[in-house]
Amino acid sequence: QVQLVESGGGLVQAGASLRLSCAASKRTFSNYAMGWFRQAPGKEREFVAAITWSGRPTYYADSVKGRFTVSRDNAKNTAYLQMNSLKPEDTAVYYCAAKSHTAYLSVFYASSDEYDTWGQGTQVTVSS
Repeated sequence: QVQLVESGGGLVQAGASLRLSCAASKRTFSNYAMGWFRQAPGKEREFVAAITWSGRPTYYADSVKGRFTVSRDNAKNTAYLQMNSLKPEDTAVYYCAAKSHTAYLSVFYASSDEYDTWGQGTQVTVSS
């Protein structure tokens, strides 16, 4: 089974940028659709972004649209989440997730139930 490891989180000020990485343990990474989710303290896990095996199409939560960009490099078995213009409300643990049984996203791409493999998460804290 594929393993996912996130990195790139940290403490930044509002307006700053961060790039999160999600490294997969298997070369079959190119066969997986990927998603990013986040969970703030006391809140449920929420969808952030998703990407198919080829990099297109991509999907975003309304709260991050225009600020965040999801991408992937299949040659490096890595997915990315570029986060610009960060806000305090973006503070959360960010998780990447894989649909290891398919390269495509269904209409339920925003549901955590769509993904079968999860990373351990990386903390992003945005100060005002």
